Amino acid sequence: MTTILHIDSSVRAIDNDNPAHNSLSKNIAKTFLDSWRESNQIDEYIYRDVGVNPPHFISQDWIGAVFTPSDKRSAAQHQQLQLSDTLIDELTRADIILMSTPMYNYGMPAQLKAWFDQIIRINKTFDFDLARGDQPLRPLLSGKTLVLITSCGEFGFGKGEVNEAHSHLTPHIQTLSKYLGVQVMFEIASEYQEFNDKRHQDSVTKAHHDAAELAKTLSTQQQEIQHANAV
Repeated sequence: MTTILHIDSSVRAIDNDNPAHNSLSKNIAKTFLDSWRESNQIDEYIYRDVGVNPPHFISQDWIGAVFTPSDKRSAAQHQQLQLSDTLIDELTRADIILMSTPMYNYGMPAQLKAWFDQIIRINKTFDFDLARGDQPLRPLLSGKTLVLITSCGEFGFGKGEVNEAHSHLTPHIQTLSKYLGVQVMFEIASEYQEFNDKRHQDSVTKAHHDAAELAKTLSTQQQEIQHANAV
């Protein structure tokens, strides 16, 4: 069985009266899904648009509830963690995480950061043991694939490129991804949006093409895994 957890985080809708306002990252993620469905079924599809419906920011009360043993939490503390528990359950069930995000001010949208903050939680997605020395944190989940779809107004944020030092989007997500249980990560990026020239159009076209091809590849791999498990 294949479970895809799809997280969109742009504040823009996928389809607007003015097409110039359509979310690039959401549309590229849609291309990935459409291509997957042409190649293979999705047994369970979980969708969150955190750009439009953002999770709550964590608070002092939230942290207090997290660090209170479960059997000692008040009803209010259990309620405080209800969304976090739901989001973690969705993540735990996923084989593939499809995440689309624009670059806002060289980093991730606050709404997406709020999603990460609700999910990266002690004794749920990581544990902590000082016996491990200077690396006491250990992820508790594993075996997941992350497909990261990004869009940005400028360009050259990849490794060794002209704006590499200014990107706090993909490196941040890559660092956090181990606490999602990610073992394999792919990124598909569209660039040059603010320039709105041929370079931008070429970049968007390539991103849609790469998303479709990656979906075919990953869906085939999932079919092979399912077949091997069934034998």
